[in-house]
Formats: sequence, structure tokens, C-alpha cells
Amino acid sequence: MDNAEKAWKSIQGGVAAPKGFYAVGVQAGIKYKDKYDVALIFSQVQAQAAGVYTRNLVKAHPLYLTQRHLNDGLAQAIVINSGNANACVGEYGDKTALAMAQTAAMFLAVPPEDVLVASTGVIGVEMPIDRVLNGIRVASSELLGEVVKGIRGQNDTVVEGAHRAAQAIMTTDTMVKEYAYEFPCSQGGVIHLGGMAKGSGMIHPNMGTMLGFMTTDANVTATELQRILREAVDESFNMVTVDGDTSTNDMVLLLANGASGVNLNREDAANFEKMVKMMCVQLAQDIARDGEGASKFMEVKVSGAKTKDDARKIARSICGSSLVKAALFGEDANWGRILTAAGYSGAEFMPEKVDVYLGDLIVAQAGKGVEFSEEKAKEILSAKDVQIRLNLNSGEELATAWGCDLTHEYVTINGSYRT
Repeated sequence: MDNAEKAWKSIQGGVAAPKGFYAVGVQAGIKYKDKYDVALIFSQVQAQAAGVYTRNLVKAHPLYLTQRHLNDGLAQAIVINSGNANACVGEYGDKTALAMAQTAAMFLAVPPEDVLVASTGVIGVEMPIDRVLNGIRVASSELLGEVVKGIRGQNDTVVEGAHRAAQAIMTTDTMVKEYAYEFPCSQGGVIHLGGMAKGSGMIHPNMGTMLGFMTTDANVTATELQRILREAVDESFNMVTVDGDTSTNDMVLLLANGASGVNLNREDAANFEKMVKMMCVQLAQDIARDGEGASKFMEVKVSGAKTKDDARKIARSICGSSLVKAALFGEDANWGRILTAAGYSGAEFMPEKVDVYLGDLIVAQAGKGVEFSEEKAKEILSAKDVQIRLNLNSGEELATAWGCDLTHEYVTINGSYRT
């Protein structure tokens, strides 16, 4: 932990922790009667905004709408639903995504172009739009009640509202993924960063079935936000894999409304960037830990690479290998699968130089197996968190990726997901 990381602290409030932001989640009955499934995030003032999206050629209707609405780098609200992806349903999907933005805009008294839309759930099923729009109406009413009362920050109502918003974006997730940080700036004043995400299955680099939303009251331009977010995503959400599938709806959005009144100097701007990247990494790790049916969390660290790209390719390839994931589940120290996954990653390296470790136990050196304690290896692999390390001994670059094991439960969950 560097000095910057020591300077900020975790607080409550999620995406509603930054000044001028509010969030709520409501039960609209989109797929399940008693599940929170519509979330609304709102800034009292127009915010600078940035977004990163899936690279899948098949994209959901709300994603296209959000991309258009973010052309000017401005936004004031985000409406999200779970239970239905609103993907691959033709013109109906475009109309429903627009209706969601227009309804939120009407109740919040903002331009429709300043409302961003995200959806997650089953692909190819028409959205039950009446239920969704009613959910947006209820969410807007609750949220505006908080705004009128001037409630914000660490107030229990705000904390609970943000928590319900984080619940509302979940699908097969088993845990809520939300964080908030507070950072005292060097020249005085305090800035806040809040975030929430969802993701459990259909997760793979270039983003999988995951959504991420972050808010800050720092004063940062849309151009700078876009650069920071892209770099943060490359180091976090694009380094997570659960099952090798990349979805149609994935996006990460970051809004900055400047409500703190703080203009960041160079030092504070650098720390803000680190703070965003740390939050993205924490959310990405939570997605890996919450992998569908997962019993183990896997961290793969690659060092000694010639290029950053090579290190990332190898780390992601190992995390995504079904054979490595199955061996992890079976607690089998099959290091050959690890080295093989590095070999087909597309990275350039010399296999005869590679050292492989399970935790702190070396199992292969200079590309060849060495004698090691099977009992020690079993002990390492039986832990909930397992680290795999490769030293390529060819350069100075490094990268880290995260994933999970492949269990029987994963097949059970995905064998009946649509129904």
C-alpha cells in the first residue's frame, strides 16, 4: 500500500456517497416478484461522464442508446434493470430502451439525452416494459423524496437506497458488490468515489456479463475521465474471467459532477486516478470470487515479461483455461496445464526460462518439473484463495488476472438459466 492508498478511507454509501448523488433500487417484478430489479442513480447537477463497453459484435439495445447519449460526455442519471437483457429483440428493444430513458427523464426533470440506460438478464426475450416503467416511476419518487429532504452522505436512508440499487442490478450474483471512498485533498477539501457492479457468470476479458457504475464529486473533465476509466478497466474488469464467455450488455460508466468544489492539483489528480483503479480492481475481484458455482478464487500473477501485453495475455489465458480451473477445483497440482495455457495465449516468451509457483511453492523451474511436496501443494490448493505465479525471466513487465474454479454447480446454474 503506497501513501496515496493510506490517505483515502472506505466509507458507506456506495454510489450515493459522493456529494450530489442519490441512488435507489425497487422491486418491479420484471422476472421475480420479490427481487429488487430496477435501480436509479441521479446527480443533482449535470455530470461529466465516460463509458467503456463490451467488444462483442452482438450488443444490447440499451448499450447503443447509452453510447449515443454519451457522445457529448455529459449525463445526469442512469437507469438499470435486471431480469431482462433487452438484447436481440429488434426494433422493440430500441423503443423500450428509449422509453426507459424518457420516463426517467420526465420524472427527474432532465433531458432524455442525459439519461444512460443499462440492462442485464436473459437475452432474446422482450422486456416487460410496463413493469419496468412503473418501477422507474416508483424509483424516481423515492429518489426525489431524498433530494427534497436534502438527505445525503452517511445518512442511513441514503446508504440503504444505494445498497438496494446494488441489489437491483444483480442476476445470478450471490453477493452485493459496492464500495465508497473518501479522500482528503492536499490543498484542502474532500472528494468521494462510489461504485457498484454486478457479475458472476458469462465473464471474460473485453468484459463479460458485468455492469459497473461509479460516481464522484471530483471536478474532472469527460476527456480525462474517459482516459482514466479505459486504463482502469484494462487493469481490472478486462483481467477477470469466469467461463470464457463475453456478453452483449457489458458496460462500465463513470460520472463526475464536481459537487465537492475541489479542483484537483497534479498530486490529487494522480491519487484520484489510483483510487478509481483500486475500486475497479476490488469490484473485479469480487466478480471473480462470486463466479457462478465457484468454490475457489484464483489470482494469476505473471512477471518477467518483455511487454505488458504478453504478461496480460498469459495471465488471462491461465485464468480462462477450463483444465486449469478444473484442476483447481480438484486440488490437483497439475502445473503442466498452467504452462500449456501460457503457451497458447498468443504471447511471446521462452518456455525453457519459465518458473511456475503455486503460492510460494515452486513446481517447475526453467520450463521443467522439479520435486515438490504433494502435501504442501494440496494444502495450498485447498485454500479458498489460491495464487498461481509465473516468472518468464525475460523482461520487467508484469500483470495480474483473476478467476475461479470450474465446478459441477456452474453447469447446474447455466443448464437452466433461461427458465
